[in-house]
Amino acid sequence: MAEQEEFYRIQKLPPYVFEEVNTLKAKLRAGGRDIIDLGMGNPDMPTPAHIVEKLVETARNPKAHRYSVSRGIIGLRRAMARYYKRRFDVELSPETEIVATIGSKEGFANLAQAITGPGDVILAPNPAYPIHAFGFIIAGGVIAAVPAPSPEAYLKGVADAIQVSHMKPRAIVLNYPSNPTAQVVDLCFYKEAVALAKKHDIYILSDLAYGEIFFGENPPPSILQVDGARDIAVEINSLSKTFAMAGWRMGMAVGNERLINALARVKSYLDYGAFTPIQVAAVAALDGPWDCVEEIRSIYKARRDTLIEHFSMAGWDIPSPEASMFAWAPIPEKFREMGSVEFAKLLIERADVAVAPGLGFGEEGDGHVRIGLVENQQRIRQAARNLKKVLKES
Repeated sequence: MAEQEEFYRIQKLPPYVFEEVNTLKAKLRAGGRDIIDLGMGNPDMPTPAHIVEKLVETARNPKAHRYSVSRGIIGLRRAMARYYKRRFDVELSPETEIVATIGSKEGFANLAQAITGPGDVILAPNPAYPIHAFGFIIAGGVIAAVPAPSPEAYLKGVADAIQVSHMKPRAIVLNYPSNPTAQVVDLCFYKEAVALAKKHDIYILSDLAYGEIFFGENPPPSILQVDGARDIAVEINSLSKTFAMAGWRMGMAVGNERLINALARVKSYLDYGAFTPIQVAAVAALDGPWDCVEEIRSIYKARRDTLIEHFSMAGWDIPSPEASMFAWAPIPEKFREMGSVEFAKLLIERADVAVAPGLGFGEEGDGHVRIGLVENQQRIRQAARNLKKVLKES
């Protein structure tokens, strides 16, 4: 057999930055070490009982085990429309402006496949959740990475990038509340973004997966609340964090009819949608009691407060996130030259605490690590005690 070369699309992907940390974590656990894992954004709370019960009830119906519908059953799309009306006072057509996705990640990846041609330029933040860049790179596009130290700086950078781009960008990626930085924006930000995109005839792809995990009085807005946003914008949303349903893989893409139709057409060739009982249970989630969401939110808030307080006592001052299930933590000054990967490995080896290196979200993230609020308060306090020894002794 001829010498094998790497496949074309695989060649375009960089080495997986998190792999070193994950390998070390697995090795230490195999040796009996108790690693407090704050690295992956994997909700540890149980899915609310009424949602699970609806899944079980529906799964007992033999007809529910047939192929489903790639764009989502109509009952689910109607429930998604009701959610947007209640939450944002935004009217959406279940027929033409909503697609149920197999999680928000799949929605973004297939939307990238649907709208990206070879060489198309996509403006994306750096740091960013990896799919926001690599979904388009896999589809043949080119990412113009714009530093995002703040939402305002990012939007200014986007405006500058549009002016110097060798060709008109196809789309702008927004993600607020942000993963990994936990930055938030108000409706005025979205108004400016929509005005900029309309001026240059560029689409906006907005990720609102953390829209229900917030800790202040003002819930994060939707870009679709802006007049005229649906002319150029699609929003990706998710039930994963809102209802602790990450493994269920249920999300939605809503907004601009042309983009939604393109996504639906691509999906029609690639999948038959999520398992029907999951979709029916998602209706129960969206239309059901909201106190479970408030409880999930309050648990994350309590964990956030514990983390900020006890990590500070340990010698690590971290900005308190206003939303999301993450804290974006600057590497302490005396460790900064190590970079985020080596610092993350140090914390695992010497403190039994795993975090996500910021470099995994782009080179602009290398001065930070992402800390997930995915362990209970007792474990977070234990992590702080472990860290104190490392931070004080090094």
